[in-house]
Amino acid sequence: MHLLKEVRKIAVGISGGVDSAVSAYILSKKYETVGVFMKNWDLIDETGFCSVEKDLNDAQEVCKLLDIPFYEANFVKEYWTEVFDDLISDYKNGLTPNPDILCNKNIKFNRFIDFAFNKVNVNAIATGHYARTVISDNFKPPGAKLLKAFDPIKDQTFFLSQISQHALCKTIFPIGNLLKSQVKHIARSIGLERFASKKESMGICFIGPRNFKNFITEYISPSKGNFIDIDSGKIVGQHIGKHSWTIGQRCHLSGFDDAYYIAIKTDGEDILVAKGHYHPILFCDSLTTGPAHWVHSEPINLSKGTFSCKFRFQHGKPLTNCSMYKLTNNNLFIKLESPLRALTPGQYAVFYKDNECLGSARISHPGPSKYTLDVADIKL
Repeated sequence: MHLLKEVRKIAVGISGGVDSAVSAYILSKKYETVGVFMKNWDLIDETGFCSVEKDLNDAQEVCKLLDIPFYEANFVKEYWTEVFDDLISDYKNGLTPNPDILCNKNIKFNRFIDFAFNKVNVNAIATGHYARTVISDNFKPPGAKLLKAFDPIKDQTFFLSQISQHALCKTIFPIGNLLKSQVKHIARSIGLERFASKKESMGICFIGPRNFKNFITEYISPSKGNFIDIDSGKIVGQHIGKHSWTIGQRCHLSGFDDAYYIAIKTDGEDILVAKGHYHPILFCDSLTTGPAHWVHSEPINLSKGTFSCKFRFQHGKPLTNCSMYKLTNNNLFIKLESPLRALTPGQYAVFYKDNECLGSARISHPGPSKYTLDVADIKL
């Protein structure tokens, strides 16, 4: 069985960018295709600008050029309650969340599917993500597997590692077998030169490239604390909230020969900092996670003891060999082949076997590091 054989009408998530535009073009040559723009954010930034309206206009232009129907789906309320509220809560608690993974899980591959199937009457959706799927009755259990894209630099399976099996079986990734350069070439060949040249969106999912510290202080009140040198126990600076900082980030403290980096966020407002990018406290070779989400199914060998695969916790970073052990409540203990820098609570550990993205689990506790100092001895 393969999903493409069953498709008659498909809704493509049109963002206003070149990837979704080319995805819609490819599908429109084979199927009845409609474009859907997801409006997930409607607030202006500190300069009085809201990028959503520009993206909406670009999405409408794409659909007009491709001669396909255009729809707008308003998920502003859902994005706020199912993604943004969690983001703010995590930052308040000293965590570093990944809103793009949450947005894909809750909005693009949940709310969008419901809208497309119930409001537009399609029987499949598509997005411009760089990813691939394979669907078969021969899998145990039957269903879909998520595979890395042909373009290793643009592969986006990291951000798709929490989507459901239900969603994946209804989704097509038309550009998963293409290089980014090929996508741009197609766009130029069909009269979408402006979109091929358009700068790619960056920053928090749907919020855009805003100054993060200015943005986050609109939602979290400042809470003063000290930067404390983890080696000496001395105060070396102050900050206005640990929500503005993440593990491994440079502090930019003045008056010191070497740069300081965020090492540990305490339960209070103080932050332990380490001198030097390669300070040992910033590296560890193990971690524990919350409950794992498996895209297709839990690895068979995991329930029998140890399962070996590949690991990353930052998009685009090299994969690292790891061994995992299943704990209670579907939590995991991960042992890495070599230490990694700045493993960060709140981020996601994403797992791969060969070309398949198996799933992911949220990092709860990194470490311990191989640092000899007992940080509990630091007097705060």
